[in-house]
Amino acid sequence: VQLQAFGGGLVQAGGYLRLSCVASGRATGPYNIGWFRQAPGKEREFVAAISWSGRGPRYADSVKGRSAISKENAKNTVYLQMNSLKPEDTAVYYCALDRIRRAISSTRATDYDYWGQGTQVTVSS
Repeated sequence: VQLQAFGGGLVQAGGYLRLSCVASGRATGPYNIGWFRQAPGKEREFVAAISWSGRGPRYADSVKGRSAISKENAKNTVYLQMNSLKPEDTAVYYCALDRIRRAISSTRATDYDYWGQGTQVTVSS
């Protein structure tokens, strides 16, 4: 299974980005997909996740109300729309796949088995 995350970039505070995560290889899916981020000098943290069925998306409090996660099974793609971006959103964003089709997607990085290479998001003030 390979995951590719893209869509990051440099944006001004208040702007928006849409990140994409494409699964390929033996990902016959659908699977639970999570987004995590890691800022310099900080630990990796949960951002959002969506279950294999698309139900009950979960968000970190820091992005709730500003972000939306969605999926397009036919394209093996999960999107993370991020609006009203803040400088503290600056980080490398990773998508990850959970081989276990949990009814509720996990917020724990250790539950995810495959990781993409990450895409840089930089928000200027």
